[in-house]
Amino acid sequence: MSSDATPRVLSIQSHVVHGYVGNKSAVFPLQVLGFEVDFINTVQFSTHTGYKHIKGNVLQNEQLDELIEGLVLNEVDYYTHFLTGYSRSPDSLKKIAEIIKKLRQKNPKLLYVCDPVMGDNGEMYVPEEILPVYRDVVVPLADILTPNQFEAELITGIKVKDIGGALKAIEALHAKGVKTVVLSSTDLGDDNSMIALASSAGSCYQIQIKKLDATFTGTGDLFAALFLAWWHKTNNDLKLTLEKTISTLQHIVQDTYQRARTIHPTGKIPRALIELRLVQNKTIIEDPKINITAAQVQC
Repeated sequence: MSSDATPRVLSIQSHVVHGYVGNKSAVFPLQVLGFEVDFINTVQFSTHTGYKHIKGNVLQNEQLDELIEGLVLNEVDYYTHFLTGYSRSPDSLKKIAEIIKKLRQKNPKLLYVCDPVMGDNGEMYVPEEILPVYRDVVVPLADILTPNQFEAELITGIKVKDIGGALKAIEALHAKGVKTVVLSSTDLGDDNSMIALASSAGSCYQIQIKKLDATFTGTGDLFAALFLAWWHKTNNDLKLTLEKTISTLQHIVQDTYQRARTIHPTGKIPRALIELRLVQNKTIIEDPKINITAAQVQC
């Protein structure tokens, strides 16, 4: 083990040259919050895939193996945390499972935060063959899981129509071995807000998130990174971690939205104007003011 007490994260996610998704959305906040972050980019694209033209390349599994082997050979493969997001194929996801097992040989206490990115709003944007690998191989290895409602439904087979259904899905994820489950967003709110739910060690909380008339990309990646950081910094305080995470995220999203609206006052905002303003909100990331509180619910 490294004698330095600084927490060390290995983050394996996508990378974009322009904008903030994947590692571009996760690494900076983690560093600002005092974490050493090593990161492997599963893809290097010009922009995220919501843009019209996508250029770039994909890291092959043998290249990923080579990078991990280099870390192991140089004995710099000790990590306190492991973070994953979007995976493009079942094979790449199976590779992730192998890497977790390898890292846990070096540090059995390694905390794995998994954002099982598969889709949203009833639509999958990864190959369907990825689902059984998440469900049967990767999810049981995770300590913290941060799916949205649709992803939780896919993994558990439970339809979420109300808070009770959401808690059933969360319980089913706990039954797979996940200690802490966070539904990062659900459709259970109203026209003005959506609800996130979190559950750990027999405690459950819900929190309301204000809706904006724009779609942001990279918020799920940012959510998982912030949750990882605050879970560590609050010594596993679920309520406080949820509040710090959501308050940070909401501030960044609202700031991004307001700036976009000053430039583009009406109609649909162009994608380039709603890239998350992370750098401009560095002080908020470091010390978020809690303006949204979580309420306890019966698990």
